[in-house]
Amino acid sequence: MTQAELKEAMKDAMRAKDSVKLAVIRGLITAAMNEAVTKGKGPDGVLDEGEMLSVITRASKQRKDSIEQFEKGGRPDLAEPEKAELVIIQAMLPAQMSQEEIVAAATAKAAEMGVVDKTGANKLMGMLMKDLKGRADGNDVKAVVDGMFA
Repeated sequence: MTQAELKEAMKDAMRAKDSVKLAVIRGLITAAMNEAVTKGKGPDGVLDEGEMLSVITRASKQRKDSIEQFEKGGRPDLAEPEKAELVIIQAMLPAQMSQEEIVAAATAKAAEMGVVDKTGANKLMGMLMKDLKGRADGNDVKAVVDGMFA
């Protein structure tokens, strides 16, 4: 998803009078603008696909963390709006890899790197996250890597 596509999605949400989607998209546009300023591109700077993916992924992680905290705190009423926002954000992310695909990628990368025990797990994890960026959740990858050497 690019910034131009986000702006079009914002117009569509306005036309559809979808207030939740509109709020999420406006938040993502603001986060993208902040990222552009941080990277020294200015407020009108354009982020490339990878940078935009990291902005959307960060928003997804924030919603997941909020949901978890609200549920732990016994506040399902506050978790519900976050879940609705998370669904919208996840629709903007590329399809996530299944557990089997992550296992296959981890096994192949471990063989390629020659990692056979827990001592190389951190290097393996780093390389896998670089290869699978945006396509697999870090917690899922960590669980697979930990499971390989348990």
